[in-house]
Amino acid sequence: MNSIQPNSLLSVPTGALRIPELQAATINPDSETVLFSLVIPTYKEAGNIQKIVSVLSNLLDGSIPGNYELIVVDDDSPDGTWKIAQSLIGEYPQLRVMRRQNERGLSSAVIRGWQAATGRVLGVIDADLQHPPHVLLQLLQAMEEGADLAVASRHVDGGGVSSWSFIRRFLSRGAQLLGLIILPGVLGRVSDPMSGYFMIRRRCIVGQTLNPVGYKILLEAIGRGNVGKIAEVGYVFSERKEGESKVTWKQYVEYIHHLIRLRLSTGRLGQFSQRIGFPIGRFLRFGLVGLSGVFVDMAVLYLLSDPTTLALPLTRSKIIAGEVAIVNNFLWNDMWTFADVSSQQQQWRQRLKRFLKFNMICLAGLVLNVLVLNLVFNFVIPNRYIANLIAIAVATVWNFWVNLKLSWRVTQVK
Repeated sequence: MNSIQPNSLLSVPTGALRIPELQAATINPDSETVLFSLVIPTYKEAGNIQKIVSVLSNLLDGSIPGNYELIVVDDDSPDGTWKIAQSLIGEYPQLRVMRRQNERGLSSAVIRGWQAATGRVLGVIDADLQHPPHVLLQLLQAMEEGADLAVASRHVDGGGVSSWSFIRRFLSRGAQLLGLIILPGVLGRVSDPMSGYFMIRRRCIVGQTLNPVGYKILLEAIGRGNVGKIAEVGYVFSERKEGESKVTWKQYVEYIHHLIRLRLSTGRLGQFSQRIGFPIGRFLRFGLVGLSGVFVDMAVLYLLSDPTTLALPLTRSKIIAGEVAIVNNFLWNDMWTFADVSSQQQQWRQRLKRFLKFNMICLAGLVLNVLVLNLVFNFVIPNRYIANLIAIAVATVWNFWVNLKLSWRVTQVK
């Protein structure tokens, strides 16, 4: 059994979202490992947290007494969810609580919890009681029977949804169909790939750097993990009794983003990228963002300098247009190209620091562009347009590589 001190909070793991070996994950050298670690990610769940902890504790005490741990990972809820959970530790000795103040997001919360866990089987369940707790026993039984991954599904026998509208059902099924088109090798293995209720053997994902977007961590576990046998258990998704739903249009956008990123990183392109040690998928996104910056630059230059518009001096217009393009590129790179890093560094000071670095690197890239243009044109290829294309290519690689190492650094995550 783990030795847990009352009223203590778990330290928040830092760095890459990578699950360590069990020995490295054990915080207290004198503590023993457990069979099952269940992470409960929370945000503004003050009305549910006491009940979910009580129900889960009673359920698991009757099934695997002393051989489990509940890990509440709270994203610093303004309603004090973490504080309520912390106050329950004395009553529930298998409960552990983590309060995250510098990171946000359900998927990363789950992974941070798994990083601190000491279980051989890792699981996740929502805190809002929409996932029926008793299904845990069926999932555990599936794991005991040899499954690497046990998923609670709404789309097998015994599964369903309680009172979803037609629109929500349509969006859910549409999202699943889209996933089967983009990433059939992952979504085709389970009937409910959007499930947030499952458990997985730790060894299946140890050492893998997970890179989730939004809520759908199951996609990461299947796509990046070494998962063999998969079992599914039906459950009925219930409407929440307390708190507010966190499902918005943003989750569907993040889901599509996640599918595309998994496709790029785990497909042939991703495998080739790993072999050569260069993040090709990220570089392609950086290049597309740069292309959007070209259009922004041209549009702003036209609006400022054209005689039919503001008719400002050309040099002044170019400086302003260039800076607007840099701002455009930074915002898109921060939200898309390097979203996995920026999502862990969301404070305005961290974002401002990244922007200043990005600006300086892009200005240095402009100088490099001019130098390469002149060198190629004067000494290699006396064609200004070919020389310019080569110069742009060199400057793009420079901007990407230096920004990767300096502006968006995983090592800066606190």
